[in-house]
Amino acid sequence: MRGETTCPRCGRELRPPNVWSSDWDCPVHGPVLPLQPITKPSIDLVDYVGRRALVPLWVPWPLPPGWLVTGIAHAGDERTGIRAAAVACSGPNPLGGAGEMVLIAEEPGVGLGARYGGLDSPDPGVGFGLGPPSAKIEVAGHPAPLWVVDGKPGRAVFVGEARGLWLWAVFWPDTAGHLVAENLILADMRELGAETEMVPFGALSPRLTELE
Repeated sequence: MRGETTCPRCGRELRPPNVWSSDWDCPVHGPVLPLQPITKPSIDLVDYVGRRALVPLWVPWPLPPGWLVTGIAHAGDERTGIRAAAVACSGPNPLGGAGEMVLIAEEPGVGLGARYGGLDSPDPGVGFGLGPPSAKIEVAGHPAPLWVVDGKPGRAVFVGEARGLWLWAVFWPDTAGHLVAENLILADMRELGAETEMVPFGALSPRLTELE
């Protein structure tokens, strides 16, 4: 677990606001939204983030059989509000072995989804949305097309839009991306109500804290 506030794009430690600037500054990417320290997921963390988030906390609901919520990351502070949120889940890969996914909702330009996807730019970039979508899933009761984008090897990266925000779905290994073809339905954890008590939590996923 990383205990300091870091850059959502690269994981470097940030220079905090001071009397001359209200921004958090990355030595590489300049002013960014601060990625807050990542801790073990719990219902209390869901409540804390959910009350401050300006973006959804997307989670597969119901979760695929055997899957657990294994982390929540969020970028923003008391001044800006939480404007990017990532939910990690872990469970059986439909093609065998273990699988992991991270679902990110964020405003354009934050770069958290691109970091987990292994892209150099903060957003999907030129070519996104051209041609037919690679998949369609249900998001909060509405169909959402997703396109595959090229990230780092060993993962499958899908990007779409939902509620006027980027929706990223990143899977490890890449074969776990077959979950998008298995009637994957996403819900906003802020809207689950009493069902939040039914969310199973597991150990913190290293995918949320690794730099690559």
